[in-house]
Amino acid sequence: MPSQPFRASSPRRLLAALVVACAFMSGLAHATDAGQGIEQALNAALQDKRGITLYVNGQAISGAVTRIEPGQWVELRNQQYGRIVVRLDRIDGIAAP
Repeated sequence: MPSQPFRASSPRRLLAALVVACAFMSGLAHATDAGQGIEQALNAALQDKRGITLYVNGQAISGAVTRIEPGQWVELRNQQYGRIVVRLDRIDGIAAP
């Protein structure tokens, strides 16, 4: 069985690793931008005292924003439930009038 001598990483492998790393970092940047956009929309709903609909894991949760803990969670209230607390990292989307 012929054995190949150990080679340092070839330029193609280095380029592939660089492309994967850049794609991963750009994905993190978009996730951060999305998180900031969600917090901005929640803050606007809190200031305007308007209702909002959160989409969390395929479920729609409607209510009025009563409190926000930046980077952590948002508290809502509606007629059915007195208090609803949702972690910000679980929110998939927001609909606001």
